[in-house]
Amino acid sequence: MKTHFDEVLSKVTDFLKTEARTETVVGKEFKLGEFTCVPVIRVGLGFGYGAGEGGDEKHTHGEGSGAGAGIGIEPLGFLATHGKEISFVPSRTSHGLSAAIEKVPDVLEKFLAGKEKPEMAKSN
Repeated sequence: MKTHFDEVLSKVTDFLKTEARTETVVGKEFKLGEFTCVPVIRVGLGFGYGAGEGGDEKHTHGEGSGAGAGIGIEPLGFLATHGKEISFVPSRTSHGLSAAIEKVPDVLEKFLAGKEKPEMAKSN
Protein backbone atom coordinates (compact mmCIF):
# COMPACT_ATOMS: atom_id res chain seq x y z
CA MET A 1 0.00 0.00 0.00
CA LYS A 2 2.83 2.45 0.79
CA THR A 3 4.18 2.17 -2.77
CA HIS A 4 0.89 3.54 -4.17
CA PHE A 5 0.96 6.48 -1.77
CA ASP A 6 4.54 7.33 -2.71
CA GLU A 7 3.58 7.22 -6.39
CA VAL A 8 0.57 9.51 -5.87
CA LEU A 9 2.63 11.93 -3.77
CA SER A 10 5.33 12.01 -6.45
CA LYS A 11 2.77 12.81 -9.15
CA VAL A 12 1.20 15.59 -7.07
CA THR A 13 4.63 17.08 -6.36
CA ASP A 14 5.48 17.00 -10.07
CA PHE A 15 2.14 18.70 -10.84
CA LEU A 16 2.88 21.47 -8.33
CA LYS A 17 6.35 22.02 -9.76
CA THR A 18 4.99 22.48 -13.27
CA GLU A 19 1.67 24.26 -12.58
CA ALA A 20 2.31 26.48 -9.54
CA ARG A 21 4.32 29.05 -11.47
CA THR A 22 4.13 32.82 -11.15
CA GLU A 23 1.99 33.02 -14.30
CA THR A 24 -0.48 30.58 -12.79
CA VAL A 25 -0.80 32.30 -9.41
CA VAL A 26 -0.38 35.94 -10.44
CA GLY A 27 -1.38 35.84 -14.11
CA LYS A 28 0.00 37.45 -17.23
CA GLU A 29 0.04 41.22 -17.48
CA PHE A 30 -2.10 43.09 -19.97
CA LYS A 31 -2.57 46.73 -21.02
CA LEU A 32 -5.73 48.70 -20.29
CA GLY A 33 -5.28 52.17 -21.76
CA GLU A 34 -2.35 53.79 -19.96
CA PHE A 35 -2.41 51.15 -17.22
CA THR A 36 -0.54 47.87 -17.04
CA CYS A 37 -2.59 45.30 -15.12
CA VAL A 38 -1.58 41.99 -13.60
CA PRO A 39 -4.35 39.69 -12.31
CA VAL A 40 -3.75 38.19 -8.86
CA ILE A 41 -5.44 34.89 -7.99
CA ARG A 42 -5.32 32.42 -5.13
CA VAL A 43 -4.74 28.78 -6.00
CA GLY A 44 -5.52 26.05 -3.49
CA LEU A 45 -4.85 22.36 -3.82
CA GLY A 46 -5.87 19.56 -1.50
CA PHE A 47 -5.54 15.84 -1.66
CA GLY A 48 -6.05 12.81 0.49
CA TYR A 49 -5.22 9.14 0.35
CA GLY A 50 -6.25 6.25 2.51
CA ALA A 51 -5.71 2.51 2.52
CA GLY A 52 -6.53 -0.41 4.73
CA GLU A 53 -6.71 -4.14 5.00
CA GLY A 54 -8.29 -6.61 7.32
CA GLY A 55 -9.61 -10.08 7.88
CA ASP A 56 -12.31 -11.90 9.80
CA GLU A 57 -12.71 -15.13 11.75
CA LYS A 58 -13.38 -17.07 8.52
CA HIS A 59 -9.86 -16.22 7.40
CA THR A 60 -11.02 -14.03 4.56
CA HIS A 61 -8.80 -11.13 3.79
CA GLY A 62 -9.50 -7.85 2.05
CA GLU A 63 -7.74 -4.63 1.29
CA GLY A 64 -8.64 -1.38 -0.39
CA SER A 65 -7.53 2.16 -0.98
CA GLY A 66 -8.88 5.44 -2.21
CA ALA A 67 -7.68 8.88 -3.14
CA GLY A 68 -9.17 12.25 -3.92
CA ALA A 69 -7.94 15.66 -4.98
CA GLY A 70 -9.36 19.11 -5.57
CA ILE A 71 -8.14 22.44 -6.85
CA GLY A 72 -9.66 25.87 -6.40
CA ILE A 73 -8.85 29.16 -8.11
CA GLU A 74 -10.16 32.48 -6.76
CA PRO A 75 -9.58 35.88 -8.39
CA LEU A 76 -8.40 38.40 -5.78
CA GLY A 77 -7.90 41.52 -7.88
CA PHE A 78 -5.36 43.33 -10.05
CA LEU A 79 -2.05 45.05 -9.58
CA ALA A 80 -2.33 48.18 -11.72
CA THR A 81 0.64 50.36 -12.62
CA HIS A 82 0.58 53.83 -14.12
CA GLY A 83 4.05 55.30 -14.46
CA LYS A 84 5.78 54.73 -11.12
CA GLU A 85 2.51 54.34 -9.19
CA ILE A 86 1.34 50.83 -8.25
CA SER A 87 -2.11 50.07 -6.83
CA PHE A 88 -3.97 46.92 -5.89
CA VAL A 89 -7.58 46.87 -7.07
CA PRO A 90 -9.55 44.12 -5.31
CA SER A 91 -12.11 42.19 -7.33
CA ARG A 92 -14.46 42.00 -4.36
CA THR A 93 -15.16 44.11 -1.32
CA SER A 94 -14.64 42.93 2.23
CA HIS A 95 -17.37 42.75 4.84
CA GLY A 96 -17.43 42.65 8.61
CA LEU A 97 -14.25 42.48 10.64
CA SER A 98 -11.94 42.06 7.65
CA ALA A 99 -13.30 45.30 6.15
CA ALA A 100 -12.66 47.15 9.42
CA ILE A 101 -9.10 45.80 9.64
CA GLU A 102 -8.40 46.87 6.05
CA LYS A 103 -9.46 50.45 6.90
CA VAL A 104 -7.11 50.79 9.91
CA PRO A 105 -4.13 52.15 7.90
CA ASP A 106 -6.32 54.84 6.27
CA VAL A 107 -7.88 55.86 9.60
CA LEU A 108 -4.44 56.08 11.25
CA GLU A 109 -3.09 58.12 8.37
CA LYS A 110 -5.98 60.60 8.60
CA PHE A 111 -5.68 60.78 12.38
CA LEU A 112 -1.94 61.43 12.25
CA ALA A 113 -2.38 63.99 9.46
CA GLY A 114 -4.97 65.79 11.61
CA LYS A 115 -2.59 65.90 14.60
CA GLU A 116 0.24 67.33 12.48
CA LYS A 117 -1.76 70.29 11.13
CA PRO A 118 -2.16 72.22 14.45
CA GLU A 119 1.53 71.75 15.27
CA MET A 120 2.52 73.08 11.86
CA ALA A 121 0.26 76.12 12.39
CA LYS A 122 1.97 76.90 15.74
CA SER A 123 5.44 76.92 14.17
CA ASN A 124 4.41 79.56 11.58
